[in-house]
Amino acid sequence: MSEASVNREIHLASRPDGWPTAENFRLVTTEVPTPGPGQVVVRNRFMSVDPYMRGRMNDVKSYVPPFALDAPLDGGAIGEVVAGEAEGVKPGDTVLHGLGWREYALVDAKGVRKVDPGLAPVTAHLSVLGMTGLTAYAGLLDVAAMKPGETVFVSGAAGAVGSMVGQIAKLRGAGRVIGSAGSAAKVERLAALGFDAAFDYHDGPVSKQLKAAAPDGVDVYFDNVGGEHLEAAIGAMNLHGRAAVCGMIAQYNATEPPAAPRNLALVIGKRLTLRGFLVSDHGHLREQFVREVAGWLREGRLSYDETIVNGIEQAPEAFLGLLRGENLGKMLVRL
Repeated sequence: MSEASVNREIHLASRPDGWPTAENFRLVTTEVPTPGPGQVVVRNRFMSVDPYMRGRMNDVKSYVPPFALDAPLDGGAIGEVVAGEAEGVKPGDTVLHGLGWREYALVDAKGVRKVDPGLAPVTAHLSVLGMTGLTAYAGLLDVAAMKPGETVFVSGAAGAVGSMVGQIAKLRGAGRVIGSAGSAAKVERLAALGFDAAFDYHDGPVSKQLKAAAPDGVDVYFDNVGGEHLEAAIGAMNLHGRAAVCGMIAQYNATEPPAAPRNLALVIGKRLTLRGFLVSDHGHLREQFVREVAGWLREGRLSYDETIVNGIEQAPEAFLGLLRGENLGKMLVRL
């Protein structure tokens, strides 16, 4: 195959038991696909790796189908249309789609979303202006219905979603915003992003650190971690507190059921609301979200971090690094 016809993909070679390893992935060389009617070929420039992908590596029923063995994984990607032409899409267009983990993607034209590369750096459409940002925006404002003056606690606050939640909370008038993270450097970054308080969950029990950071309790909890963090949040929440449960990365690789939370009975007396959500249920907010967040970006009132790894062959390691918490902000792979 000539270089112009070579496509490299990452396939799922086997299903992990507990923590994934490099052996669960395989780099496969194929030919660049040829588009049929209504299809386009996209040369992917950046792809996203996300915690939810860990669940799809298991062969279990969930809200999205599991990844197939001996086939490419998938996920958010952005790139340039290089072949094919369909209504509203032509070569040269920059598009967002769901077939990452490969250098060239054959996509139904109806399944791509054109983006304006002049609105923001293209990677922003995979993070602050994409699914990540919308997850933070919808979870905080729609699911948890944060009100001005309330105290907000965010776990995994230095990650792609958590860092957006904290900043949006401040921009929308939260009285106090608290974040937990996994290193001193990340705690320092949260202070720079405008969090009122932040702590490293390795420094002691989450419940004690949270009580010190929120002596008057918590009204809204945005959960990216689960486990001990969820237990601590339930203990700290005020009457009629609301939790938007986005993720539980603390137990994605666990082989035994989690010990916490052990205080769920408090949900009754405190009249708490714990609500899980998927960003796909909140597409109706997209236009409002892009308009408001793009405005904050233009005004320099909102910042976002990216950790970029180079090369399709490094995608598995980028994903494993994400699960280990090695990223600051959004973890992306440049293809």
